[in-house]
Amino acid sequence: MTLADFDPYDYPRRWEADVVLSDGGTVHLRPMTPDDADRLVAFHGRLSERTRYFRYFGAYPRIPPRDLERFVTLDHHDRVAFAAMLGDDIIAVGRYERLNGSDQAEIAFVVEDSHQGRGIGSILLEHLAAAAQESGLNRFVAEVLGENGQMVRVFRDAGYEISRALEDGVIHLEFAIDPTDESVAVARSREQAAEARSVHNLLHPKSVAVIGASTDPTKVGYAVLTNLLTADFAGPVFPVNAEHPSVRGVRAYRRVLDIPDPVDLAVVAVPATSINEVMDDCLAKGVKALVVVTSGFSEIGDEGRSAEQKLADEARAHGMRVVGPNALGVVNMDRSVRLNASLAPKLPGLGRTGFFCQSGALGTAILADAASRGLGLSTFVSAGNRADVSGNDMLQYWMTDPATDLVLLYLESFGNPRKFARLARRLGRTKPIVAVKSGRNAISPALAATSVPVDEPSVQAVFEQAGVIRVESLAQLFDTAILLAHQPLPEGSRVAVVGNSTAIGVLAADTALAQGLELAGDPVDVGAQAGPAEFAAAVREALLRDDVDALIVVFVPPLAVPGTAYARELREVAAGLGKPIVSTFLAAEGVPAELAVPGPHGAPGRGSIPSYPSPERAALALARVTRYARWRSAPRGTLVHPPGTNPVAARNLVQSAMDEGRKWLTDAQAVDLLTHYGIEVAPFRVVTSAEEAAQAAEELGFPVAAKSANSLLRHRFDLIAVRLDISSADAMRAAYTDLRAVSGADTVYVQRMVAKGTSCVIGLQDDPSFGTLVSFGLSGVVNDLLGDRAYRAIPMTDVDAAGLIRAPKAAPLLAGYGGSPLADLGALEDLVLRVAALAEDVPEVRALELDPVVASEAGASVVYARVAVGPPPSRHDTGPRRLRTMT
Repeated sequence: MTLADFDPYDYPRRWEADVVLSDGGTVHLRPMTPDDADRLVAFHGRLSERTRYFRYFGAYPRIPPRDLERFVTLDHHDRVAFAAMLGDDIIAVGRYERLNGSDQAEIAFVVEDSHQGRGIGSILLEHLAAAAQESGLNRFVAEVLGENGQMVRVFRDAGYEISRALEDGVIHLEFAIDPTDESVAVARSREQAAEARSVHNLLHPKSVAVIGASTDPTKVGYAVLTNLLTADFAGPVFPVNAEHPSVRGVRAYRRVLDIPDPVDLAVVAVPATSINEVMDDCLAKGVKALVVVTSGFSEIGDEGRSAEQKLADEARAHGMRVVGPNALGVVNMDRSVRLNASLAPKLPGLGRTGFFCQSGALGTAILADAASRGLGLSTFVSAGNRADVSGNDMLQYWMTDPATDLVLLYLESFGNPRKFARLARRLGRTKPIVAVKSGRNAISPALAATSVPVDEPSVQAVFEQAGVIRVESLAQLFDTAILLAHQPLPEGSRVAVVGNSTAIGVLAADTALAQGLELAGDPVDVGAQAGPAEFAAAVREALLRDDVDALIVVFVPPLAVPGTAYARELREVAAGLGKPIVSTFLAAEGVPAELAVPGPHGAPGRGSIPSYPSPERAALALARVTRYARWRSAPRGTLVHPPGTNPVAARNLVQSAMDEGRKWLTDAQAVDLLTHYGIEVAPFRVVTSAEEAAQAAEELGFPVAAKSANSLLRHRFDLIAVRLDISSADAMRAAYTDLRAVSGADTVYVQRMVAKGTSCVIGLQDDPSFGTLVSFGLSGVVNDLLGDRAYRAIPMTDVDAAGLIRAPKAAPLLAGYGGSPLADLGALEDLVLRVAALAEDVPEVRALELDPVVASEAGASVVYARVAVGPPPSRHDTGPRRLRTMT
């Protein structure tokens, strides 16, 4: 095939990507076209002699016309080149060319001198490798001058297994481009560092401009400027106002371009209709990050959505991150920063809790509520419509932020749900995550523009898998947060209750039991007349018991003694014992001053005892934290890819079926696909006469089962058309005749009988918010009616698989409950892991159902399988690094 057979402008649009570099800036990656000729010449002219020598092994001062045409005229298959674009300029180029029709290609990069060291080479390598795999390539080779240490490091540190040979000062490198565990780990580590750095730049600006700063106290531009000044931001603040020489006593500038000093962060408070002009100025100024508090974008419909997309695209293409639009703003409580670039006039004290909130409208109330409860914050971001910066970016930042120990999330939708699950799972092992997910039962029309529909059982299951503490309201969020922020995690679920009111103590104990906690004895009532010392002694005795992991203290102040004396005794006796305490002290909400242990900057710190208005809320908060502690201390498990799989053959089979226009695989195709993943379906034959049925039964080996074809897709409900344990040819002929008469079907399935056991269902499904999920449950009308299925997201660990098959309420039947037959749980776990591996390797498998899977002591036998295929989902977390796009 020649170049004339290809359109050099027709490249796969999915290859375009916005990416974050190691310093937190962004560039746009796209395949090159003939229109890039002038840009490439300009780029080449900006390269130093040394860089050109390293790339071309010679001086090569200018690109000859013949070479230029070759460099920009590509078939996007055997010859591919990516340009890294910053605005309209090319700042780096990576390319490969297939070698002599083989499965190998030679690869090369060149990065403009001023942009070297930003990680562009490693990103180009990832994206070129992904494109090459799509084109059927398996290996890259490269020739690098021995003195070009920086380029050698790009290949060496990528995580591939590289062979090298040195000859005449040139290093020959060769490596397979299939992702390895190490290469994926390297890419994700770099992704975390880059995205965390981009958020760090946003939250640690050295200067801030307020575009649209107003002298009118009713305008948002006035509020933002006032809040920045009131917080005493550590750097210069530049109001931008075209009509006034100063705002709030600070010199103003007509445009951001008129500001003589660099601007790191711009807060935009102009009408949406003026955003294009503001963006042009910010891009020309080199602003690093924008916070857009202006509304009137995707939340109002298609026109606003287009404007929002343009805003994000332009910003990223010029190296800029964006918070918003329709955002409340960002806050960094660090004493060396003191940034309140938000519309919130009242902030809580300094603490070690990070808060991400999508809703701008709720943001002010959330911050005020945190302040009233004594919950200090490290950072706060209200992202509004999330055109760019999202909750996932914040998780990446908080993962390595030494100032944050606890993460709170108020979510309305998910941008990249699978990435969220991956990041939350990793972060939750060291820092608790508490989340409110709105839209559980309904989504408003305004919110629908920016939200993804969710399947609630799936969301709950994925949150549990990732260790996210899910709560149903902001009140519950703060109830849980003040406990996590101030008290240690419990080492177990054994709880003691101590108080001076039997009635309140019983309420606390009842709630604890209902939430799965264990009571370490009956509630202790010291009596209404007990003094502070006696009260404290009972608390101390409970905390010192070996069978107590946590304590609920219920306190009603006696009439004759002030509550402060009790508080002092309680606070002192609890210090240093290392067990969490919740209380109903004076029915206060949050951390009352009497129970606060001052932190470094005066706000309540570690060791402060949280109080709740009711014993039920105290016990509920403790139960949530206990479940999280159990998840965190449980084995993490190992990501498992079972042996005996053939992903290449599976992908070829699925692609062939899709080329035929199939949505559902034929029975034979489904069996073949599963066989490629070591999943055996009990052998069967399709017959159309009694004699064929008898012959099939003989071939399969008695005993066999038979079912009519029209019952096959409804086999759980149409059992009248099934015959089991057929043990002779004559019985098979009779069964065939009977099935034809009962069902009216033209065909009958004859299948070898499997060992008797408990019928289960294993499935794959597309979840609208989290992508592909593996489900497990027991078969039957009752289980279907009650929705008794459990879910896990892929990829799955061995611990995930073990938990999945034990999660349904009916799962004890697999362990012999009520005399039911024992099942080989290990065989079920292996089957689940194989299904998960199939979903991971072949995302074109959009739905799968193994039903029934008969679990017995002899193993797990698949009786029937259905598989649907189609284009893979757009929301995924595989492939080279890229920022999400609006959907």
